[in-house]
Amino acid sequence: MIWSDEITTRAAEIHARTERTLRAAGVPGELEWTGASSVPGTLTKGDVDLHLRVPAELFGATVEQLKGLLPVAVPSAWAPTLAVFDVPDQELPTGLAVTPAGSEHDRRFTLAWQRIAAEPELHRRYNELKREPGHEDRKSGFFSELTGT
Repeated sequence: MIWSDEITTRAAEIHARTERTLRAAGVPGELEWTGASSVPGTLTKGDVDLHLRVPAELFGATVEQLKGLLPVAVPSAWAPTLAVFDVPDQELPTGLAVTPAGSEHDRRFTLAWQRIAAEPELHRRYNELKREPGHEDRKSGFFSELTGT
């Protein structure tokens, strides 16, 4: 684990570069930088999480388009409102989650990180959770608590 502040500049560059690449390919939607690396003073494993929010009616076509551009990641995590891709050739491991805007997964990604960034007690609890062995299993429950999903 490292502190997000150690990778902020590189993560922001990856976000900007990925956004330019997606735009150049005509991929619709709004690309957000989420995850621990996006919140100052947060423990992270040193990766970059990006979240592409697309209009619901474009979700299926966007996912198909991205399959031609990026490697599919974690097929077991895919759901009717979630697709996950790797963003290769970055200096930090980078993943891209794609969701229809307004869906459960969209709310989970956006609301949880907004709350962690804005509420010091939740930020403290998240960092505490990240220090615990096996935290990945409990992280999902924490996000459910934050988003009501």
